[in-house]
Amino acid sequence: MKKYLLPLAAALTFMVAGCSGGSGADKEGGPGEATLTVAATPVPHAEILKEIKPLLAREGVNLEIRVFTDYVQPNMQVAQKQLDVNFFQTEPYLDAFNRERGTNLVKVVGVHIEPFGAYSRKYTSIDQLPDGADVVIPNDPSNNSRALLLLAKHGLITLKNPGDRLATLKDIATNPKNLKFRELEAAMLPRVLGEVDLALINTNYALAAKLNPVKDALLIEDKDSPYVNFLVSRQDNKDDPRVQKLAKALTSPEVKAFIEKNYGGAVLPAF
Repeated sequence: MKKYLLPLAAALTFMVAGCSGGSGADKEGGPGEATLTVAATPVPHAEILKEIKPLLAREGVNLEIRVFTDYVQPNMQVAQKQLDVNFFQTEPYLDAFNRERGTNLVKVVGVHIEPFGAYSRKYTSIDQLPDGADVVIPNDPSNNSRALLLLAKHGLITLKNPGDRLATLKDIATNPKNLKFRELEAAMLPRVLGEVDLALINTNYALAAKLNPVKDALLIEDKDSPYVNFLVSRQDNKDDPRVQKLAKALTSPEVKAFIEKNYGGAVLPAF
């Protein structure tokens, strides 16, 4: 019987090694490729990543793109080491998320700006907005304040601290039109656009809903918006060669040309 034990042990070791999971650092793509997993929202983030996938393959990185339609899971799965990096968020959102969830995710590189806009199916000018209008804004801290800052910039409200990038509804100082605010998950806002007077929508969700921020937004941030979208990682893999290759590709002339060609000013390169 003993003569069969060694081959059996070797076979079991092989099976365990072959079936065990691992982080992106342990996975292989094609011959000589190391897999990097990245979480992204569909538009424009996943589209940009798909554009550079062949470029990274030539650099020996198999880019595995996981698409999400919310803002929470992409961060949680990177923090829990289920995924390597993500690409969907601004610095204020990241800061608020880290503070609230006790995570320690970090910026790798800034890629683009998505000017935030206010939309309506009922009105063609912000001047038409009636007293007591029903206004919906994102419910996450950074985009909530971003919406309020945009409204304040155009005189629809005033804020106690006009420069506070984490202002809330409690920080509204004056509301001349008596706007009635409701807070919803950012992904829901395009779906309720026809039911409200005004919705303040992140550009990635606006584009996914076939809205053109340049043409359709009644209000929109200008090119000096501080809300740059970043590639984000954990502290322990920020300097991983695969991550750095992705960062370089995302800020390449090819990506700049792709953004300028495909989004018509609705997305702006930040490099």
